[in-house]
Amino acid sequence: MGLEFLRREVIRLFNKCRSDKNSHSWDLYRQTQRNYRKEVRKASRNASRTFCNPINDLPRSARLHRALSRYPKIKLRSLVAPSGGRTQSEGETLELLLTTRFPHSGVTQELAAPAAALLARRPDWRLATRAVAYKRVEWAIDSFVPCKSPGVDGIFPALLQKAWESVVPYLFRIFHACLATGYVPAIWRQVKVVFIPKPGRNSYSGPRNCRPISFTSFLLKPMERLVDRYLIDEALALVPLHPNQHAYQAGKSVETALHKLVVRVEKALDLQEAALGVFLDTEGAFNNTCYDTICDALVRHGSEYTIARWIRTTLAGRVAVATLNGFSVGLAISKGCPQGGVVSPLLWCLVVDDLLARLSAGGVFIQGYADDMSSCGG
Repeated sequence: MGLEFLRREVIRLFNKCRSDKNSHSWDLYRQTQRNYRKEVRKASRNASRTFCNPINDLPRSARLHRALSRYPKIKLRSLVAPSGGRTQSEGETLELLLTTRFPHSGVTQELAAPAAALLARRPDWRLATRAVAYKRVEWAIDSFVPCKSPGVDGIFPALLQKAWESVVPYLFRIFHACLATGYVPAIWRQVKVVFIPKPGRNSYSGPRNCRPISFTSFLLKPMERLVDRYLIDEALALVPLHPNQHAYQAGKSVETALHKLVVRVEKALDLQEAALGVFLDTEGAFNNTCYDTICDALVRHGSEYTIARWIRTTLAGRVAVATLNGFSVGLAISKGCPQGGVVSPLLWCLVVDDLLARLSAGGVFIQGYADDMSSCGG
């Protein structure tokens, strides 16, 4: 018996009771109304189970949790500076947010030019031909979700995907020349930074209660995808990441990291031993890593100088632009890699890989998932 039929029956009986005023009719109406409410609760539970059944793994449940825990009514306003005073304007608020998240950087209105030393080396057309192929450019453009948020230029993936027959020939030549010469167009190095309030905070008056997300140009992102694929297929095939790094490796995830840690704890409990766990979250990992450290990590893992040069040019010339109520502030970034960048997770994994290797060689169980690490010993 469907809910719609029961609802109509309840309405029919109620109208009948009002007309004949029979006690038996009222009893029948109340019984039908109870049955209807019971079926509504049952249908609601079944609908909830049906909706939640596809969410059977950690990544999907994490996305649902983030969606449900957002606070859309939270808006950036006056913030409390480390000195104790409050910001008095949109410009001061943006400057405080940018300088807190991107330390050792300076406010600027101009795009930084690549260092002359980076462009002095002769073009490496041989490696550029290996890394940038016509079909790979098509694949890189098609790999993005069509309506992802654009960068400063307002170009989103669907524009490139719908016009790929006209766009790809030009982008292929541009990407090929950029990688060979180590140059990145200035507009591609302009990054739109959006500050997202962190969920679950009691107050949002401090600059660290918001997470910066960087939106780079989607004319640059396919190029990053090509470099990322080349590093995985070529460099990491010869010098792979540490096996206890669970981020950015095929067949591994945060679930495998948790499983490995839980197994060690359960083994210690079964042997009636004590287990000591240490958890480390590297604060500002993506924003504070030096460019020299990133390039050294690339070289240690077999990357050619041409790749390291292009990545350094991409990172070193960035200008972060944040906007609040129509007011914009630019910041010349001197460290780190953008959160939200295609190749950024791999770069951090390469940097922290040396720490995992040294601790493991010293007999310490250590494992990592991007900038989070855990250790457990009995």
